[in-house]
Parts: sequence; structure tokens; C-alpha cells
Amino acid sequence: MVLRLIAFLPTALAQAQAPSWELMKAETTASFRGLSVVNDRVIWGSGTRGTVIRSTDGGTTWSVDSLPNGATFDLRGIHARSDLVAHVAATAGRIWKTTDGGKTWSLKFQAADTSMFLDAIVFRNDREGMALGDPMGGRFVILVTRDGGENWSLAPDSSRPAALEGEAAFAASGTSLVLAGSRFGWIGTGGSASRVFRSVDSGATWLPYNSGIPARTGTGGVFSVALADSLHGVVVGGDYERPDSATGTAAVTADGGLTWKASARFPRGYRSGVAARRIDADHVLAVAVGTTGSDLSRDGGQTWSPLDTMAFNAVQFAPSGVAFAVGARGRIGRVSIR
Repeated sequence: MVLRLIAFLPTALAQAQAPSWELMKAETTASFRGLSVVNDRVIWGSGTRGTVIRSTDGGTTWSVDSLPNGATFDLRGIHARSDLVAHVAATAGRIWKTTDGGKTWSLKFQAADTSMFLDAIVFRNDREGMALGDPMGGRFVILVTRDGGENWSLAPDSSRPAALEGEAAFAASGTSLVLAGSRFGWIGTGGSASRVFRSVDSGATWLPYNSGIPARTGTGGVFSVALADSLHGVVVGGDYERPDSATGTAAVTADGGLTWKASARFPRGYRSGVAARRIDADHVLAVAVGTTGSDLSRDGGQTWSPLDTMAFNAVQFAPSGVAFAVGARGRIGRVSIR
């Protein structure tokens, strides 16, 4: 009997220590795809019906605000720079800014062409930012600001990647565009081609590379890009019309995006969002989320194991290592992974 108890203890201990999502409550049923984690205490999210949520206490409590006359807008992208300053991008080619924590919003960009579809918005620093949109006229839309988001303009053709016929970006988590440092940027695409565009000159030029995730016309490819540092990164995706298919749902790079290699063991299905962080000199932790659950990797995305079956759309790490995620019907979660 003693031997049986000893044999059981490690299994029970492992189960007790296994990370799982803790659900948090915001008074809204909006669906969220935009997420911006400023620090361990300040977290913003954005979603349907022009809804924006914000926490300033690490996710314990949340405020819910809406854009004025924004009920028809789907805010797929958000980037916050503090507890007061944030930008949101609507799929309908509009960008708003708040400087008072979401109490009031001012429209900073409205596309003259109503077919513009924005996928993501990211700031490199307090002054320089970019917004990514689906191709128009054969090139991806890239809007740029150099004054903290007060004014936005379309980048010149030479600074907008040329798209193949049927190629686009996905707005499933607002993370098809990533900027890092003063020079680097990555864009993930899908549809007829599944590629990662890389810039090393602050977005002046972009070069395409095979993503390691198969292209699936119209419904699949790269949905999210995450970088742990300037060399190591992860992309996730798949086919949102085949959410249970695990084949070709993640790939990794160790050379800054020049080459991407399919994971040795994939997440369990289509994944719309991924976050990555370096935990020491030898290890990168990654979390991927999607409509069929979430997965965890402790080797930089090379192999994945199940984390939870709860559905989320987007995920990001706070500096402490706590991961936050948002999803449909007002769902918000956090998990601490050691």
C-alpha cells in the first residue's frame, strides 16, 4: 500500500501543478480579437460592437467602454502604450486614439476607399507605428505614423509588400504584424500563399520567405507571428474551416525569419494567436490559442503539448510571464506558466 501511494504521488502532484486558464469577468458579451498587454497590471482588449476593455490591476477587474457611434465596427487590432493611451484599428479602415483610458476616442484615420480592411496595428515606440491591411492594387496596405498616431498616411509602393493573387493577411488576433527594436518587422500571410515578410530597415523594404505552414486558398496559412528575440520566433495558423486539423499549424525560426521550419509536434488544431517569451538563455516558452483550445511549448515552438480546451482568439505575455487571452462572448483568461 505504501508503494502504491508513493507511485501515485508524482502523478497527482503533476496534475495539481498543471497550468490552466483562470477566467475573469468583464460586463460584456462582445467577442474579442484585439489584445495589448502593456505591463503586469495594464491590459487592453478590443472587439465587436466597437467595444474596448481595460484592466489596471492585472486582470482582476475590467472597465468596458465603446467607441462613440461604434456599434457597427469590429476592432480587430489594438495597441496600448500606457493605462491612458491606446489606438484601435477597425476592419473598416479606421483608426481611433484615446488619451484618457478609453473614456473618449478621437478618429485619427478614415480610409477614402471603403474596401480597405485593416488587420493589425503596432507601435515600435511612442512615435512610430504601423497598421497592416489586406492588399489593394496588388500590394498590402501599410499605414504609417511618426507622431504618436496623430496622423497616418499610406506608405509608398516601394514600402508595401507585393501580394500574390489570392494572398492576404488574417485579422483573427491582430498579430499578423510584429515590430521589434528600431529596425525589424514581420508580416504573416495566408490564402493562396503562406509567407512571412521580413524587414530589417524599419519597413522601408520587405522580403518574403516561405513560412513553413501550408497555404490554403482563402481559409488558411499564417494567422499569428510572435518573436521571442531578434532571431527566434514562432508562427501559427492552419485552416479555420478545419479547426480540428493539426497538420501544419506551427513553424519556427532561429535566424530572424530567413528560414522557417515546421514544428516537430504541432498544436492540436487551427491556432489564431501565439505568444513567445525567452525564459533563460536556452529556453523559449510559447502559448498558442484557437477555437479548439490552447497548447504550450517549452522549446520555442518545436514541440507542443495540450494546455486547455478553452477557446480563445488572441494571447500575449506580461513581463512577469503571466499570459492573458481573449475570445468570444466576452471571454478573458490568464494563466501563470513556470
